[in-house]
Parts: sequence; structure tokens; C-alpha cells
Amino acid sequence: MIPDSDPWADLWVPTLRVARPTDDIEALLPFYVDGLGFQVLARFEDHQGFSGIVLGHPRQPYHLEFTHQVGHRVGRAPTQDNLLVLYLPHRAIWQAAINAMQESGFEPVPSYNPYWDRYGQTFEDPDGYRVVLANKSWDR
Repeated sequence: MIPDSDPWADLWVPTLRVARPTDDIEALLPFYVDGLGFQVLARFEDHQGFSGIVLGHPRQPYHLEFTHQVGHRVGRAPTQDNLLVLYLPHRAIWQAAINAMQESGFEPVPSYNPYWDRYGQTFEDPDGYRVVLANKSWDR
């Protein structure tokens, strides 16, 4: 455990990258870029048989990476409970995020776990994976 007073503490915070395969990278871009506001941080083509895209926010320590291997089919999400949850505690910011998703053509879907319907809206990407925009803070 790193003490809070450690002046080097920021150097110990890792960057989190969530990576998953997809059959169609381009089909995901409207959902994650136009709807959720992620930016394209990097792209790669045919890197040992894989192509991909890294999405994120330039100063945030997390990324989403989507990869595709030619000739390999991955299909849709295995369940409706495969989630990314984004906590947006300020109501105006949360509502702006909901509006951006809807203006980009994405409508909320009922959450598989009703807990999330109490605190936010769930959206499903073209691969069947879901993102919850939760209007609450994450309390530790």
C-alpha cells in the first residue's frame, strides 16, 4: 500500500486497459466515440495478424482497446450482464451523457440486473456488450 503522503504516489497508479475482440471495429466507433465521448488514442493494422483501436481520454488512466483478427469470428457478448459502469454523480453531466447517446442513435435498454435501472441508464453496443451510465458516485 502506498501512503497518501508519498510524493511519488501518482507514479504508482497503473493505466487500466480493458481489451476485447470484435468482429467489426468500425461499427463500435459511433457508440464509443460519438455517444460516449471517447477519443481515438491509437490505431494499429495487421500487428502480427491483429488490427485494433485504443479509445480513451488523453489524461485519464484508462483505455478501451478493441481488436480484430482476420478470419476469426468472436460473435456477440456472452450475456446481457457484461458491463462497463461509468459513474457520473452530477445530474447535469449524467443527463448530458444520456442525451449524447440518444442523439447518436442509441436508446437505453432494460438492465439485466434491475439494480442499474434504479441508478442510471444502460446502453448496448453493436456487439451486445453493455455500458451503464450511473447517476451516482462510487462509494468505497
